[in-house]
Amino acid sequence: MHRRAGNSRWRRRWSSRGSCFASPSEGLPSRQRNRGSVRGETMVEVLFCGTGDAFCSAGQLQAGYLLCGQGTRVLLDCGATTLAALHRHGEDVSAIDMVALSHLHGDHFGGLPFLFLEWIYQSRRTRPLEVVGPPGTVERVGSLFRTLYRDVGSRPLPFPVHYREVLPEEHVKLPGGSLLAFRVPHQEREVSLGFDVSLAGCRVVYSGDTGWTPELLDRSADADLFICECSFYATIVPNHLAYTTLAAVRDRLRARRTILTHLGRDVLARRNEVNFELAHDGLRVKLR
Repeated sequence: MHRRAGNSRWRRRWSSRGSCFASPSEGLPSRQRNRGSVRGETMVEVLFCGTGDAFCSAGQLQAGYLLCGQGTRVLLDCGATTLAALHRHGEDVSAIDMVALSHLHGDHFGGLPFLFLEWIYQSRRTRPLEVVGPPGTVERVGSLFRTLYRDVGSRPLPFPVHYREVLPEEHVKLPGGSLLAFRVPHQEREVSLGFDVSLAGCRVVYSGDTGWTPELLDRSADADLFICECSFYATIVPNHLAYTTLAAVRDRLRARRTILTHLGRDVLARRNEVNFELAHDGLRVKLR
């Protein structure tokens, strides 16, 4: 559905902390940056903007994952804290091409109105934005924006926004890749999605919020990176995952790298007992 150049010390500092594809050009105005490559190499970088649950357990921010590759930037989910995270980690917010929402819970889409404000008043965005999400995305995003900022939220945005409401198994084309939506068991009445993103020769699979389903094993097989939710340590509920559930199928996970995210309080309290890589806010993963 469619709707509308410095010394080496300076370079080292920005290479460790700057935006996706950090290079000696980082810190320059965004129009002077090369947005897609490092010395001509094909790669994808994933910035974990927020790795906490809805409660921001242990102070971790809400869901948001920025994928950068081949001149394309895709933000998977946009929790209420995402804009702060993007600024904190030196990202060029105006360079985001697409926001893909896994489902319409506040900790996964509640930050989008603040990105709109940033693009209206700060970066003066004019180029198009694509917003992908489950059925209901157009109405829910618009309603939230109007609720938070009645005046500006009731006016047309000064840049084109192309909404695409997708159903499971729909593909969305990206420059240099594609995004495949698949259904996950998280809500009874509304559609919740996971995403399989192919970009610049790399595959990133994102579970979104989900209960256990064997389909996760097939979806994540051979992915370069599987970003998988883990809200609890041992508490079993139908709409979220527990570490003990994932530990039981660890030998059957065939992604090249699996990182657990959406971490709840008890998972964080027992992190030393977790035999998986755990995400943290600001984590950057480079895929080649």
